[in-house]
Amino acid sequence: MGKAHRGEILAAGILCLLTVSFATRSAPAQAGGSNPTAQCSLAVVSRLMAKSERVCDAGTVLRLAHQGHVYQQNQLGIASVLALGPDFSARDALKWFQKAALSGYAPAQVNLAVMNANGWGTPPNYGVALQWLKAASEQRYARADYNLGILYMQGTGVRQDYNEAFRWFKKAAEAGDSSAETNIGYLYDSGLGVPANPTLAFAWYARAAEAGNPLGENNLADMYLRGEGVGQNDSEAFRWFEKAADQGHTGARIKLAYMYANRRGTTGDSEYAYALITAASLAGDNRGRELLPSLEHVLSPAQIKAAVARAQNLRSSSQSVIAAASLAP
Repeated sequence: MGKAHRGEILAAGILCLLTVSFATRSAPAQAGGSNPTAQCSLAVVSRLMAKSERVCDAGTVLRLAHQGHVYQQNQLGIASVLALGPDFSARDALKWFQKAALSGYAPAQVNLAVMNANGWGTPPNYGVALQWLKAASEQRYARADYNLGILYMQGTGVRQDYNEAFRWFKKAAEAGDSSAETNIGYLYDSGLGVPANPTLAFAWYARAAEAGNPLGENNLADMYLRGEGVGQNDSEAFRWFEKAADQGHTGARIKLAYMYANRRGTTGDSEYAYALITAASLAGDNRGRELLPSLEHVLSPAQIKAAVARAQNLRSSSQSVIAAASLAP
């Protein structure tokens, strides 16, 4: 099996080029908040909403947004930045996020910060991005703290400061943000801003993984694979890589393919290994392609064809963390 790399850092939001992540869930009651009975969302983004929340058509959402309902304004902003319809655009997204942000709605403040940080619908302005993130953070909105950690982690718009990144990630993690928990694990894993501590890295990855965070699951599996912070255990590594892979994490799919190909923690399955690597490649992650030639030597043309078809199904049935990370809560 290829050399085990250290855990990955979650530094992407809605697309692979983003540095900070959008917010979609409601913040606690704030000034200008919508009536809970009117908390409906566009059907096209309803998969991101809790099952208990109502789903309304675009016309209803638009009417409520014009009436000043911040939840619907934020939803229209998300739909606009995703260009989910011919009438949506980044400029529209900026307008809707601004309306809700000025009413004190923390998710929209985070999203407005993302727009400014990336120059979507407006020239890039990290000062404005920081202003809105800190405004949302003052409302104890964990996604704002997480994004502030990302900015300091990367040195984007601020001086790179791993200690400050750790502080913001810790604040978000204490509020239950699993992405922040994953990144704290990464800092301990890599010795950035804190002394390297595999045991603590494992503990933070485990918290995120137990919450269902795919990157946390991947990084926890990597700890088991390396035997750092925990006893080396191929079976546990396989189990957690499989959980992350099922959510579309491309790195986990590649590691899982190597485990299938080398019969580590599982029985061999060269055809599925081929499908997993191909699915990752289709999503833009080519790190496992060097394994394909050796698999092609043991697979028949019919098996390769079946594996490619399976890879297409894998790609369509789950999101890739690298190609299209989910809208973060």
